[in-house]
Amino acid sequence: MRRFFSHALFSLLLLGPAAGCHAAVKPFPVARQDTKLAAGPLQTAVFAGGCFWGTQSVFERVKGVKSTAAGYAGGSAETATYDQVTTETTGHAESVEVTYDPSVITYGGLLRIFFSVAHDPTQLNRQGPDEGTSYRSAIFFKTPQQKAIATAYIAQLNTAHLFAKPIVTEITPLKGFYKAEAYHQDYALHHPNNPYIQVCDRPKISALKATYPDLFVDYKGQ
Repeated sequence: MRRFFSHALFSLLLLGPAAGCHAAVKPFPVARQDTKLAAGPLQTAVFAGGCFWGTQSVFERVKGVKSTAAGYAGGSAETATYDQVTTETTGHAESVEVTYDPSVITYGGLLRIFFSVAHDPTQLNRQGPDEGTSYRSAIFFKTPQQKAIATAYIAQLNTAHLFAKPIVTEITPLKGFYKAEAYHQDYALHHPNNPYIQVCDRPKISALKATYPDLFVDYKGQ
C-alpha cells in the first residue's frame, strides 16, 4: 500500500499544493451522438485517471451524478484487489464508475470534467506522484455510442491544441468493473486531513467549483 506512506510525503516535498490541478474550461463535445440532454433511465460511465480517490472526489460533486464507486477495470475479477493491483501486473486501472442522470448531464458533459478537472490526460501511466499502468488515463466504454463520443472528443481536443502534449488516454471496452474495498470509498471525504488528499485531491475539488460553478454540488457522502 505505497500511497499511504511514501506518496504523501513525496507529494508534499516535490509537487506543491497545486499539483495535479489541470483545470481549464473545455468545449462541449461536438459528436452528433451527444448533442442534447435526454430523459431516460440512469446511465453509467467508467473512467480511470490516476488515483481513484481524487477521480471519485470530483465526479461525486458533479450535478446530475447520482452515485459513484471507486474500483478496478481492465483486468479479471480474480485480481481485483488493492494489494494485487498495486503490483502493476494485473492489467487493472484504478477507476471510478459514475451513475448519472442523462436529463441533467450528458456523457459528453462528464468527459469535459474528466479532461479538464479530474486528471491530466497527457501523462502516460501516471498521475502526479503515482506511477504505473494502474494509474493510466483510460475511458472504459460500455456502448458503441460512448466509444464514438469519446473518440470524437479526443480528436476535437487534439485538433484544438488545448494541451501542450498529446492526449494519451486509452479508449477500451469495459469487460468488468469491480468495486474496491470499503475503505477506499469516499476516501477523500472521510480523510480530508490526509497529506496526500490535501495536496493531490483537494485542489481538484476546488478547480471543479471554480471552473464549472454551474455543475458543482456539495457532497456529504452516500
